[in-house]
Amino acid sequence: MQDSVAPAFRLFLLRHARSGWALPGQRDFDRTLDDTGYAEAELIAQSAADHGIRPDLILCSTAVRCRQTAEPFRRTLGEDIDLRYIDALYTGSMNVYAELLEANSSLASLMLIGHNPMIEELFRRLIGNEAADRVLADGYPPAALAVIDFSAPPSAGARWLARLSTLLLSVPEETGKS
Repeated sequence: MQDSVAPAFRLFLLRHARSGWALPGQRDFDRTLDDTGYAEAELIAQSAADHGIRPDLILCSTAVRCRQTAEPFRRTLGEDIDLRYIDALYTGSMNVYAELLEANSSLASLMLIGHNPMIEELFRRLIGNEAADRVLADGYPPAALAVIDFSAPPSAGARWLARLSTLLLSVPEETGKS
């Protein structure tokens, strides 16, 4: 992941880890990670740390499953990591994700922790459909972390020049299968 020239801006795009279905009477917002999701969240946080990933700011959906995905990053990267919870990452469209990206482009790096389809739509917008199909033919999986480098900070009205630098996937050990 280390480039000889640092990118003008680096985005870490993380879809929340695997969650269970809503229980009867439970709101979608309150869905929690399932056992696989907890393992995925731990693995992707450790993998990010092993790759030297430490964003200047983490913006995370306020939904329970996203907060549970973010928690291992706080533990792994340090309690001093700047982690903020944003309602709009739960309720908003891909355009809201893009606006948050633009609004924080003065930083060197930003992590967004959110939901599909918005994560995948932003991913496709940034690297293009053809490239996205090559690396994620089956869609953007839970707990996938894309590292996207920009040649210039993203700004409103400008064409974004971005490329996928690294894609980290979380694959917990499956138990009970031979």
